[in-house]
Amino acid sequence: MSDVSDARTPAQIEADIKSRRDQLAVTLDEIGVRLHPSTVIGDAKAKVASAVDQTAGRAFVAVNRGVSDVKAQFVDEDGAPRLERVVPVALVVVGLVGLLALNAKRRRG
Repeated sequence: MSDVSDARTPAQIEADIKSRRDQLAVTLDEIGVRLHPSTVIGDAKAKVASAVDQTAGRAFVAVNRGVSDVKAQFVDEDGAPRLERVVPVALVVVGLVGLLALNAKRRRG
């Protein structure tokens, strides 16, 4: 059987009930805040913004790497142009511009 010293008074029981009721009220308030539409929308916006930031960061790194790779094809480690690569590309560009200009002239005339 229980010892008499383990017996709780009605006041202690009421205090325990009040304490648990207060804890439950706090928990319900927290749940209400978490489930409030503005909180849910704010959390969703934050997640989307984070995902966009990560995607933009990855895209920037990829583009930067691509630009560096292309640059490395036309410039050596010292920053000097690689004429053996620049000249042929320049000639192709000049040729294409010339063909486009000739084609435009034929259309007009």
